[in-house]
Amino acid sequence: MTRKDISFTSHGITCAAWHIPATSTAFERRSGRPCVVLAHGFGGTRDTGLLPYAESFAAAGLDAFVFDYRGFGDSEGTPRQLISYRRQRQDYHAAIDAARRLPGVDPDRIALWGTSYSAGHAIAVAAQSRRIAAVVSLTPATDGLAGLALIARKDGVGRLARLAARGLADAATVITGGRPRMVPIVGQPGSTAMITVTGAEEAYTSFAGPTWRNETGARHALEVARNRPTIYAEQVTCPVLVQIGEADRVVPVAAAHRTARKLGDHAVVKKYPVDHFDVYDGVWQRRALADQLEFFGRVLR
Repeated sequence: MTRKDISFTSHGITCAAWHIPATSTAFERRSGRPCVVLAHGFGGTRDTGLLPYAESFAAAGLDAFVFDYRGFGDSEGTPRQLISYRRQRQDYHAAIDAARRLPGVDPDRIALWGTSYSAGHAIAVAAQSRRIAAVVSLTPATDGLAGLALIARKDGVGRLARLAARGLADAATVITGGRPRMVPIVGQPGSTAMITVTGAEEAYTSFAGPTWRNETGARHALEVARNRPTIYAEQVTCPVLVQIGEADRVVPVAAAHRTARKLGDHAVVKKYPVDHFDVYDGVWQRRALADQLEFFGRVLR
């Protein structure tokens, strides 16, 4: 399968992307082919678990556009490894603009695909960009406040206090000019990582690509509560496939269901008896992918 290295600019910074052209004419029109813009979740990179989805879309007749956020993977930008939902949404908008300019792509059939953190971004971005044709929101993180409440219930408020303290120390480096204070993205229970549920480290690292780094600026802990894609759900006007892992221990399942209800008639909800990282490999990855292809076939063909 052809995979083209390309780049685009987001707020003056060069971002890296792959364009995977469709190898089937199933979705072809005179105006071109649909294009699915894929972005990774919390701290991920384009080489971390996304290619099996992107290449399957291309085989079905959809172009795929897979990109790295600023400061991650092969994209430029500093500080490195800083998760910022505002910057990531800006990058998503820039990626959409770049995808619309690709040769052979129908600019009015752009679909968004997100997983975990980016599954929430996809909902917010679709609400802000009215020319989006469809959205896939896989195991979505839709409410940062609910996410903090989940951590407090499972690990206690002391863990939240420790994350906040590290976040403040990292934020202070902006003023002092010191080196950023980093914490692991995923780690063992009881560690200083952002994600510490049992088995998460082993699962995440099993599909991590060569550019992925297990660290992020601790200051992100200070803005988690403000990342609430659910508040945009009622503004979305395109079809949305919401794929919820009913056994998800990383993001709050109830919040995903609430967001799906806010999407109203635009939402198609699929539920799976899986945990957060089970959708990147194996039988449940294939099941989630099959539902996505069926959805795209109905709304984009």
